[in-house]
Amino acid sequence: MLWLIGWSGGRGLNPKKPMRIVIAGGGTGGHVSPAVAVYEELIKREPVNVLWIGSANGSERAAAERAGIPFASIQTGKLRRYIDLKTIPDMVRLPIGYVQARWKLRSFKPDVVFSTGGYVSVPTVAAARNRTPVVMHEQTATIGLANKINARSASLVCISFASAESVARALHPNVVVTGNPVRSGLRDGDAAAARAAFGFPADLPVVYITGGALGASPINERVFPKLAELLRVACVIHQTGSKDANADFVKAIALRDALDPELKERYAPREFVTAELPGIFALVSLVVGRAGAGTVAELAHVGKPSILIPLPHAGGAEQERNANILASAGGAVVIPEASLTPERLLQEIVQLLKRPEQLAAMAAGARSVATDNAAAALATLVLRHGR
Repeated sequence: MLWLIGWSGGRGLNPKKPMRIVIAGGGTGGHVSPAVAVYEELIKREPVNVLWIGSANGSERAAAERAGIPFASIQTGKLRRYIDLKTIPDMVRLPIGYVQARWKLRSFKPDVVFSTGGYVSVPTVAAARNRTPVVMHEQTATIGLANKINARSASLVCISFASAESVARALHPNVVVTGNPVRSGLRDGDAAAARAAFGFPADLPVVYITGGALGASPINERVFPKLAELLRVACVIHQTGSKDANADFVKAIALRDALDPELKERYAPREFVTAELPGIFALVSLVVGRAGAGTVAELAHVGKPSILIPLPHAGGAEQERNANILASAGGAVVIPEASLTPERLLQEIVQLLKRPEQLAAMAAGARSVATDNAAAALATLVLRHGR
């Protein structure tokens, strides 16, 4: 009996001890940022002991380190809906990861597991089944494959959009619509300070082009040929993705160095954006990017107009649904990647920058779909299930 108490909760018979919480999730920024946002909310409420379990080389490890969260790595394997030779070794890693996760849970003795999905969450959520309460969260407008599997082990399924509720209820009887949490402080940027930090001239609008945490080469490849033309009418902050993800940052630096001096000062390529993001959002007139759940939630939260190019093929339907939530509210222009040429992208950006009234209306449309208390709602549910 005492072993069961210890397994199901680290506080055992002493409720005054800090709650012990495991975070499971990662693989992309869309799964990582909500976990950080909820962690920030949790530590405002009460003392907690938190362990993040994820993959050794995923973006979740770096995010945990930046947030000061202890991290434990396990073997993980990507879940695919399409044929790929990498599926075979990945399927071998999953049971290994399950055993590793089970031992880490037994050692840490969490009161509750909070999962933000992604394939890296599956072994930990499966290992917690029938032993530790699991609160899982789906960020997108549909239910991803990993979370369809995780729902079998969950105590509660939380979703970001009411449009996904019927699908979620087919998977689990306990469903709550919470919205998608975003990092704190995104609205606290100083536009003037950001403009000065980037060294941009005062009389030009600023466009932020981003492919998410890993970058998006298909978008970058449409930007590069028309970069000089774009810089004649706007300054550009360009998040290309890290050098480990693609070669686009090196290309961007080479293009910048070849520009005329007047245009050169208007272009700021970055591998990855972290602390600068609140200032960027305060400064920019328009955002161009993918339609991942995190991107869409942040655009709604800060009320920024956007041009969205959903990821095609695998994951494409998911991003299309995300993008359409903003587009339906008038907050975004959506362009399928197959229809996107360098010429069209340039034209769409320039036309919007010439129409400040339309940009203002799009900003209001984006704000209309924001859920500002999502992190607080999820933190409350995590604490409730850990009691």
